Amino acid sequence: MQIFLNGEPQETSCQNLLQLVQELSLEGKRFAVEMNEMIISKSKLELTPIAEKDRIEIIHAVGGG
Repeated sequence: MQIFLNGEPQETSCQNLLQLVQELSLEGKRFAVEMNEMIISKSKLELTPIAEKDRIEIIHAVGGG
């Protein structure tokens, strides 16, 4: 299915947000997820299904100095 990830169209076979986070190798890192303009807590990622044309924003923290 096609979703919009950080504003860009992307094909995915992921069924929920946790699978998408795992596919992007972000598990265990600091990040925030927004889907269709709603913040999704990390505890709800596995319970949040992804549907065609969903707009998902994933922001991850990058350390530096």
